[in-house]
Amino acid sequence: MQTIEELQNRCALLEQQNAQLQAKLTWFEEQFRLSRHQRFGSSSEKTPADQMQLFNEAEVEAKPSVEEPTFEEVTYHRRKKQGQREQLLKDLPVETIEYRLPPEEQVCPCCGGALNEMSTEVRQEIKYIPAQINVVKHVRYIYACRRCEREDVKTPIIAAPMPAPVLPGSLVSPSAMSHIMTQKYVDGMPLYRQEQQLVRLGVDFSRQTMANWMLQGAQRWLKPLYERMHEHLLEQDILHADETTLQVLHEPGRPAESTSYLWLYRTGRAGPAIVLFDYQTTRASKHPRKFLEGFKGYLNVDGYAGYNGLPEVTLVGCWAHARRKFDEALKALPAKQRGAAVAAKEGLEFCNQLFAIERDLREATPEERYAIRMERSRPVTEAFSAWLKYQSSRVLPKSAFGQAISYCRNQWEKLVAFLKDGRLELDNNRSERSIKPFVIGRKNWLFANTPRGANASATIYSIVETAKENGLNPFRYLQYLFERLPNVDIHDKNVLDELLPWSIKLPPTCRIDNI
Repeated sequence: MQTIEELQNRCALLEQQNAQLQAKLTWFEEQFRLSRHQRFGSSSEKTPADQMQLFNEAEVEAKPSVEEPTFEEVTYHRRKKQGQREQLLKDLPVETIEYRLPPEEQVCPCCGGALNEMSTEVRQEIKYIPAQINVVKHVRYIYACRRCEREDVKTPIIAAPMPAPVLPGSLVSPSAMSHIMTQKYVDGMPLYRQEQQLVRLGVDFSRQTMANWMLQGAQRWLKPLYERMHEHLLEQDILHADETTLQVLHEPGRPAESTSYLWLYRTGRAGPAIVLFDYQTTRASKHPRKFLEGFKGYLNVDGYAGYNGLPEVTLVGCWAHARRKFDEALKALPAKQRGAAVAAKEGLEFCNQLFAIERDLREATPEERYAIRMERSRPVTEAFSAWLKYQSSRVLPKSAFGQAISYCRNQWEKLVAFLKDGRLELDNNRSERSIKPFVIGRKNWLFANTPRGANASATIYSIVETAKENGLNPFRYLQYLFERLPNVDIHDKNVLDELLPWSIKLPPTCRIDNI
């Protein structure tokens, strides 16, 4: 027969097991709701305006000096917007077709007198001109001196100047090379679809041929430009970084299903806009350490630990990631609890306050931004830190809300680093926006075939994304590069600097505003 003490111990054990099972059940329910929301719900993390300042709305919004408003009836007339069509078409070439009566028909049907032009009626429409493939035949004339030839003197042979080809012995031209690159790396069209498109235009170039053009064009001409951009990147003192997955089928010593990575490094809001991609087989910390060798300053990142320990680098955390954790914790709650004053909503509100302050500082100078952050943002972070400590002992660590608390506390030193310099940004969205074109393109072409192809893709993505950041048309810019690079000394840094996407010496036709 069991004693009272044994029964009490058994009850305590059962209660502990029940609490553990309940915690597991709660976690599974949260994961189910999050999964269902990610599949069917909106991906936006924006907080409705009426939820801003939820817990201190009265204190924040109250302004005793403002007089009570008087009420009056307001009426207005909606005005139709004018000139939208003209604004849309203003940069397009215009072809005018006029319709006139033949001279013999310009006779009045009533009196037989001559008709005079009274007015015109104009209709506008856009015209699409399909792409076409033309052959450009380069014919260079060679000259010799007949007199020297007759007099048995050494005969000079002089050839007319002719630009060097992109790839010797190949049919590819600067425009064809840039078009194929733009189609794949800007518009996300895989080479096999471009192959089908070219067949419809009357030429049959295999995707293998086009892939070879991409590899040689990137390695021979774009790589020196990439390396020069890398040198300029390391001279900055504020950078952003991110990484995403990439599948490469034929990596030596690795199965085809192995996961590789494409790392992204880019400049911040100051200095020239530079976006560089770096292909690596792993997510190890040695890769950013090697790529950023010589860099000193601030590096804006997410919560990945691979960036920790970079010498002479201060890591700046991402409040968008912190905010996302609380947003997910809120979405993981049952629908009936989301509208209540739950703790997850409090954490979300702290993040929202910081983002609201940053919106007010969008046009501020770095000095103004730093001063106002000290006045307005620092008190929010101090209050948030105290709130996190209070909540950490009251949540289940594995719950969505518990993970949000843990993330913020573990990343706290990085999260508050934005207060050190007015040039720093509150989040790492700048990197995420730059890496997004690759992520979208990856959905179309799925994988790289070889490491050489992955490196070429990283180089081309770097060039086109940097071009876009600097207001260039990627196709026109690539075409200009493939016209110029084969005809200049690519080992001369001064020559390369004149061809960089932010160079003032680029022709106006490369810029979007001048097309």
